[in-house]
Formats: sequence, C-alpha cells, structure tokens
Amino acid sequence: MAAVRPIVIYSRKSKFTGKGESIENQIEMCRQYIRLQFGDDAAEQALVYEDEGFSGGTLERPQFKKMMADAKEKSFRAIVVYRLDRISRNIGDFAKLIEQLNKMKIDFISIKEQFDTSSPMGRAMMYISSVFSQLERETIAERIRDNMHELSKTGRWLGGNTPTGYESESVSHVTIDGKTKRACKLKILPEEIGIVKLIYDKFLETGSLTKTETYLLQNGYTTKNGKQFTRFAVKGILSNPVYLIADEFAYDYLTKSHVDLFAEQSDFDGVHGIMAYNRTLQQPGRAHQIKPMEEWIVSVGKHQGVIEGKAWVKVQTILERNKSKSYRKPRSNVALLSGLLVCGNCGEYMRPKLSKRRNTKGEFIYTYLCSMKERSRGHVCNMKNCNGNMLDADIIEQLKHLSEDGSDFIRQLEQSKRALLGNRQSYDEEISKLETEIAANEEEIKCLVSALGKSSGTSAESYIMQQIDELHKKGEGLKRHLAELKELTSSHALADIEFDLLAQMLSTFKDTVDKMTVEQKRAAIRTFVKEIIWDGRDAHVVLFGSEYEYEFPKTPVGIGKQVAGSKAEENLEGAAEGGLAEPSGEDSK
Repeated sequence: MAAVRPIVIYSRKSKFTGKGESIENQIEMCRQYIRLQFGDDAAEQALVYEDEGFSGGTLERPQFKKMMADAKEKSFRAIVVYRLDRISRNIGDFAKLIEQLNKMKIDFISIKEQFDTSSPMGRAMMYISSVFSQLERETIAERIRDNMHELSKTGRWLGGNTPTGYESESVSHVTIDGKTKRACKLKILPEEIGIVKLIYDKFLETGSLTKTETYLLQNGYTTKNGKQFTRFAVKGILSNPVYLIADEFAYDYLTKSHVDLFAEQSDFDGVHGIMAYNRTLQQPGRAHQIKPMEEWIVSVGKHQGVIEGKAWVKVQTILERNKSKSYRKPRSNVALLSGLLVCGNCGEYMRPKLSKRRNTKGEFIYTYLCSMKERSRGHVCNMKNCNGNMLDADIIEQLKHLSEDGSDFIRQLEQSKRALLGNRQSYDEEISKLETEIAANEEEIKCLVSALGKSSGTSAESYIMQQIDELHKKGEGLKRHLAELKELTSSHALADIEFDLLAQMLSTFKDTVDKMTVEQKRAAIRTFVKEIIWDGRDAHVVLFGSEYEYEFPKTPVGIGKQVAGSKAEENLEGAAEGGLAEPSGEDSK
C-alpha cells in the first residue's frame, strides 16, 4: 500500500500583534479546511511551517526555505495557506514558486480566495490575484514616499537617535480650525556642537580620519553616549548633512547631486540646517547603508546649521578622495594570531606590524601592537608591544603538547564531556516524563469531549468546556517545555561530537602543523584557541572546552599557559634576538 503524501500548512505574519490573523488562527483555519476537503487524518497529520516577523516582499524566510527543501524529499500532496499574500506579494517570486511546485506535482491552495492550482481556472485566477497583491505592495511603497515628500516640506525631525550636537524639542502650534498640533525639531546642545565643529576643523586641517580620531582620543573627547570616538563615528558626523548650513554652496552642491529637493533657492537663508529623508537603507541585523544621493529627499530644516556649505562640501570631497587610499592588508603578512590576541590593559585587539628587518632565521620581524595604543599614539593605552615571531612559535609549541596523554587540557575535555552526558541523561528522563504527562492530558481532554456530547444543553456543559480549556492551556505549556528540552538535548549531541572532533584534531596537530601553510596554521589555531591575552610580559591562552572563561579585566586563570614568560626579561631592545616584550616608546610605534 502506497504511503499517503502529507499536506503542508504554511503561515506567515510580518510581526506579532496578538490579534487578527495571527499565525495560530491561520493554522487553525487551514486545518479546518483540510479536514473538510481531505478528512480528519489528513488534518491531524498536516505538517506546519510558520514564519513570524518576516515580510511578504521576499522569499528569504527560514521556515519557507525549509519547507521548499523538504518538499523535494517528502513529496508533499499540497501546500495550504490561509491567504495568497502569506506566501508572497511579489509576482515574479510567486510565478517561479508555482512553476516549481508544478514540476514537483504539488498543489497550492489558498482558502481565503478559494484558489486551487489543481485546476486550470484556479491557476489562472491565482496569477491574477498575485498581480493585485504586488500592486498593493507597490502602492503602499509609493504612499510612504509621498508621505516623506509631505514631511520634508515641514523640515521636521521625525524621531530616533538625535545627531551629536542636537536634542529633540517638541513644538506646538494652533491650526486655522483651532486644533493644536505638535511636531519635533532639533535644538542645539552647545557643548556637543562644539565637539562637532572641532571634528570638522581637525579633519580639514589633517585631511585624515585616523589623525582626527587620534586627536580626539588623546584629548579625552567622547561621543554623546560617553564612548571613545572611532573612525566610523567620526565619518558619520562628517558626512551627515544635518550640520550643513543652507547657503548658496549647499544649494549648488545638492542641485548638482540630483537629490529630490523640496525647497526653493530662496529658502537657503544661510542660517538653517538641512534635513535629508530616505538617506539610509535600514535592514534588520545589518549596519545601516547610505543610499545614493539621487534617492535622498531633502529640505531646509527648522533647526540651525553649524557648518558652512563651502567647508562641508570640501569635507565630502576629501572623504571621497580618501576612499582610494584606504588601508589594504599586506599580502606578505605571516602573523598567526590576528583576531585572537587582545591587550590585557584596554581589551582592544592587538594587530601585527611588519618591518623590513629579518631575524637570525631569515624571517621578517613583526610585532603585535595594541590598536588603541596606535590610534591614540600611546595616550589612552601604553601596553608594551609583543614580539610576534616568538609568540606565534611559542603558541604552536604549547598546542603541540596539548594532545599528550595526561595533559591538563585532555583531562578537562574528558571531565566536560562526562558532565555533559550526565546533564543529557537528566534531560532525557524529564522528556520521557513530559511525554507521559502530555499523553495523559490529551486522554483526559478526549474523555471530557465525550462527556460534553452527552451533557449538551445542561448546566454541566459550561463547566466541562471550562475544564477542557484549562487542560488545553496546560497541554500547550507542556508541549513548549518539551520542545525546549528537545532543543537542548540536540545541542548537547552536537557538543558531544565537537569534543570528540577536538580530541582527534589535537592528536594529529603535533605531526602536521609544521607542514601547514600560514592560512592552514591560522585555521588550526582558531580550532583550539578562544582568546589570547597579552599583559605586557606573558601571553595567557584561553582554549575552547576549558571550564574557565576570561572576562576582562579579571586576571586570566586556569588552563591558560603563560607562554615564554621567563624570556620577557631578556634583551628588551631587540625583537630579533630578545624575548616577547617589545619596547613601548616612540621608536616601537
């Protein structure tokens, strides 16, 4: 007897609201439809895929992608959705999806529109409806842009994090019909705006983000959040048009840049600043990106500008010119610990700096230096540099010894694995107990449902309904707890495998590392080493699998070896012949 092909329910909602067409409601309505059309068994055995917090404008959704991957292996009978736009609002994506499902002989059913691709008419109506879904999406986008155009005429501040030098101020006015309306505009903060002007002055003086950053660090200037300035933060201030005074230079620059300008030339009064809307592309989980100026919607704001147009335009010219001079990592870099070695004083990463000198082995000499020390020229942090050649070699030697029988690291790996197996056993027992409780709970609900049919119309009916509702809530809670425990045991199973792999890799490391390329050595080190902390004399190594975690600024402990610490006192003047520590004076920078 051939196996019955499963039916799939897919649901999506762009965000959780707790009302309306929630994911739970969508699933329940789809299940009811399947029960009517295909029977109770098909409804109960339906597979459910659900995405919450994802837009219908793209198919890049985790559960949707999993469903399509599973469709190739499990040969679904049909995919059922509550409404057509739960799948996609994009006609191109939707057409490709239907074509893909047709090739796999999977029907697509939308119960709200009553579309079913198992019939020619259903397929035709499906395409027509998807066209209207996309039209609705494009209409919404156009409406948003029109709204931005209207807002730009007011020069208002629309909210969010205010730029350095300003705060948001609420302003109210009375309309012709007597209504009071409130809006926000930017108000200057004298102390902060002084730092902004200083940043522009220093950048115009030096022509360098790095030198401007160094000046700010050396003199103790901080951002509005109390953090130290970075090149990224400096560039953000220098490129923000909110500081630009609306004068003739600003008008010429914006006009030639083809921005969507909602202001007359007469509005550029040499006093007010510029408001640029639709300037950044904001995507969840990613850094904001600056859009091309042709997409900006620009107006003269209600706030006061602080940087003259001529100076602001000159800054943009320098920034654009400097793009071609950006730092590129040298190809000859043979350092192994970049991204792992941190300064024990300030917590910043230490990066390698190559020289043209060679040591007695004929290798180019390189040192690791604290990036904060370099950026501040020693004013914020003055950690001693580290002999890179010696530290890399010593780390390799220490890792070779880790695989030896009876080593501290191997013992700790075995202890961690035993503890993990013990925890997993207790989780397995809890899972078994929960599964028994869920089965008993469902059996009790079935009994009450049976009793409900016999007590219809009596005073006991409402009491039984209340009991069923309470048992249902209890069952849902038990199922959530069960899912969490199963996820934990799954991750423990992966960790168990990782312990074995780590031990196996260590056993071969000693015999193979010397034959590896630089790239292979870096990858191998990162398999075992979590972090290395340089304290000016010793390097403390924290390994994966260790029960000890290093948290700056605590003193590192545990299995971390103090590599080559005894050499640190030897000949601090010569990196080629001496120990790990390098001189920290100006000559070493």
